[in-house]
Amino acid sequence: MSVLTTVAARWRVQAHLDFMWMTKDLRFFLINVVGDVILNLAGVTAVFLLAERFDGIGLWARDQVIFMLGYAALVRGFLDVGFSYNVLHISRRIGRGQLDHLLVQPQPLWMGLLTEGFMPFSGCWSLLTGAGITAWAVVQLGAGFPVQWWLLFGANLLASCAMALAFSFLWGALAFWAPVAAEEMSSRAVGFLYQLKAFPLDGLSAVVLTGMLTVLPVGFVAWYPSRQLLGIAAPHLWHTPLAALLLALVAGIVFKKGMEHYAQTGSQRYIAWGHRG
Repeated sequence: MSVLTTVAARWRVQAHLDFMWMTKDLRFFLINVVGDVILNLAGVTAVFLLAERFDGIGLWARDQVIFMLGYAALVRGFLDVGFSYNVLHISRRIGRGQLDHLLVQPQPLWMGLLTEGFMPFSGCWSLLTGAGITAWAVVQLGAGFPVQWWLLFGANLLASCAMALAFSFLWGALAFWAPVAAEEMSSRAVGFLYQLKAFPLDGLSAVVLTGMLTVLPVGFVAWYPSRQLLGIAAPHLWHTPLAALLLALVAGIVFKKGMEHYAQTGSQRYIAWGHRG
């Protein structure tokens, strides 16, 4: 069985389990759907209202701001669909000793991380919200985007998702060395990106903007790729994929070092003085 076939088979199992969980009760289903839609709309409403009131923000026209908001929502949607169940929040698994549940399975660790968080039914509502906002923005912009533009859009979107995931794993790896203190480190890192991803960053000073594209790469989640795709700045559409690749390499090195440390110490969950009995 090839790797792609194995991944597809495990995604199918996860999709079935997710569907059964979501449809077990109509009231539960409606609460989840309505709650997710409201949460994702609330995350972009403030910037949208500013853009509507002033017919844009800085260099950005109103419809361009809406496109960026849709892009940001799509990033969150893809992460919700593909990396739920504490994969995106990897520090929880490490700090709680749940990484052992993956390590004892007869599969590579990367396979478990890639497939266990696949939740296409419970996680798709943020993705659909983002798709709707983006589609509305594209129609309002009225530009006939060529096929190559859409290919670049997809490449940058995947790179932005990889950037957020790598950022979470980079900071989440601290839980290997400090499982109690850093258990929620990934949650804080992802929360930081989500809170700031929808804001245009053009007015920031050079020092702060550089920090937002390097140390805390929130600019690559939506602002920078949207800026390039819409032609607001000189189009350097390879910058976001390159930045995602570099951050993924750094996160991979740090995570590997953490795994080597973990192999020597193990989880505190299963010892007498562990913080979780």
